[in-house]
Amino acid sequence: MKAKSNGKAVFLDRDGVINPLIYHREHGIIDSPFTVEQYRLLPRAAEAVKKLRKMGYRLVLVSNQPGIAKGHLTRNIFAKIQEKMESELARGDAYLDAQYYCFHHPEAVVPEMRVACDCRKPSPGMLLKAAREMGLDLPHSWMVGDGLTDIQAGKSAGTRTILIGRMKCELCHRCTEENARPEAVCADLFEAVNIIKSGEL
Repeated sequence: MKAKSNGKAVFLDRDGVINPLIYHREHGIIDSPFTVEQYRLLPRAAEAVKKLRKMGYRLVLVSNQPGIAKGHLTRNIFAKIQEKMESELARGDAYLDAQYYCFHHPEAVVPEMRVACDCRKPSPGMLLKAAREMGLDLPHSWMVGDGLTDIQAGKSAGTRTILIGRMKCELCHRCTEENARPEAVCADLFEAVNIIKSGEL
């Protein structure tokens, strides 16, 4: 059952927030899961999503997913990963209200995905589209992500922002220079929920 909402939302990045990033040794990169078997939820992610819904927030996934464009996985595998995410969340009685993905990348090997778009974060396109389609109140909403591009997208859209992970010293100057200073830095989504709930910000 969906909780009542007054238009406020929590926008969530996927990789590093809902599920862990994967080290792909064969490519020498840390990236999204490329197979269904690699996909799993982070501890307490489902519980965090469930809590946010009970607090009256709409839960909107906004994620850059260039894996198809780069040839790392197929549309069919991506769809199966998406199904697994939804199934694992549902097992914890947790549900997303909407999912928005940007599949483009400037270095895509799939020609039709090699485009300059306004949806790829740090652009706020996905957040703005969701706000229009869902009637969301951006100033009373949050963007939670594990990268500075998430924070930039949230700032540009007019939301408050929380960075998941550790604030390394080398990132501090970038946060100031690139309009990417978050309201808070948290270890995981569950901790972010507690900050949102506290109303301290």
